[in-house]
Amino acid sequence: MRRTNWRVAIVGVALIFLAAGFFIGMESIAGRSNDPAEMMRTVGLVSGAGGGVGFVMALVGFIGRRR
Repeated sequence: MRRTNWRVAIVGVALIFLAAGFFIGMESIAGRSNDPAEMMRTVGLVSGAGGGVGFVMALVGFIGRRR
């Protein structure tokens, strides 16, 4: 039987929301940048990496550990 690790799962879900918020927040600033396309490419890479780490943490947390 496996036991859900709620701390890891909650931190993973929070990281997903933070990555999405970072992407949306930076989207409003991109228009004032010298090179908006390159800025959004970099922001997408960073928020995608953060969201991916959050997804893996949430998945591992929900799967849990053995008793």
